[in-house]
Amino acid sequence: MGKNYFTNEQVEFLRKNKYVKHVSNKGITYSLEFKELFIKEYGLKNPAKIFEDAGLPISIVGQQRINNCSKRWRKQYNERSSLEDTRKGNSGRPITRNLTLEEIIDKQKLQIETLKQEVEFLRQIRRLERRYQPKQSPSKKNTK
Repeated sequence: MGKNYFTNEQVEFLRKNKYVKHVSNKGITYSLEFKELFIKEYGLKNPAKIFEDAGLPISIVGQQRINNCSKRWRKQYNERSSLEDTRKGNSGRPITRNLTLEEIIDKQKLQIETLKQEVEFLRQIRRLERRYQPKQSPSKKNTK
């Protein structure tokens, strides 16, 4: 990360903020709600002002972190129109520990939901293909 670590007091202060999903001495993860609020207010307010208004003081968070978040979130929103955190689902390492039953169920639910979305997408493609396929004339149908 760098040399701007949070003190234990700062970590406790940030942990109480509703817009902070996770915080440690080295880093901070913001909630999806805050990221969406930030994007919504970005054109109207200065990024530092948005953080201040959300109860995240510049003196604790730091101007560099604010600038980096602003740049990263705007880029992510422009590329995907979503600010969801994709790190957990896209980590490069496979899990080596044994999963709990709850984790297995959650993983399977996510997989089922993904497959349902894929099936629906394929159905829509087939519908569109049928709709825009050129119709055969009646004389060509009976020539077989």
